[in-house]
Amino acid sequence: MTFADRADAGRQLAEKLLKHAYTRPLVLALPRGGVPVGREVARALKAPLDTLVARKIGAPFNPEWAVGAIAPHDVVILDDDAMKSASVSRLAVEGTIAAERKELTRRINAYRSGSFSAGFIPKTVVVVDDGVATGLTARAALRAARARYPKVRLVFAAPVCIGRSEKELAGEADDIVCLTSPAGFYAVGQAYERFEQVTDDEVLAYLKTASKK
Repeated sequence: MTFADRADAGRQLAEKLLKHAYTRPLVLALPRGGVPVGREVARALKAPLDTLVARKIGAPFNPEWAVGAIAPHDVVILDDDAMKSASVSRLAVEGTIAAERKELTRRINAYRSGSFSAGFIPKTVVVVDDGVATGLTARAALRAARARYPKVRLVFAAPVCIGRSEKELAGEADDIVCLTSPAGFYAVGQAYERFEQVTDDEVLAYLKTASKK
């Protein structure tokens, strides 16, 4: 199963989510790539759209090698197995964690002007990304969402979940909704025909257009 682009993936994901008939949903999309997916989901669910920023912690010698993730509410996840495989200690990633905290804060502030969910009290929170590879960033995001909304039904939704990522998320959310879990894939982008980078300006534009549904 492949998707033309993130908007196509979002529409297909929304179709599946609509079958659950969630009550008073709020969609929290992971920037940047999760936002165009989340916009389509929010439109279909007639829900407010906001961002939930989480950041991957990469190994110092290879930033693409995920060993953990951070999110608001002081959420820090470090994967012992990944750190062992990368021969990385907690001390070695402290600098990376500090740098990612700064970027986390920058993005939260950058996207705040596009937020239209203030004052909305949800009964369901749907955390959306464009796909999951290791699951570390999604886990951090879900823990932050749970900390902010402790009494809601918490849902994680993504068009594609690779490898064991869906199982890794099982204990973090009440529902996990993935459209496809392809064997042999190692990167989320393999499930898309077009998978361009999303900019901060585009994130703000998606948030503003979602508010005008």
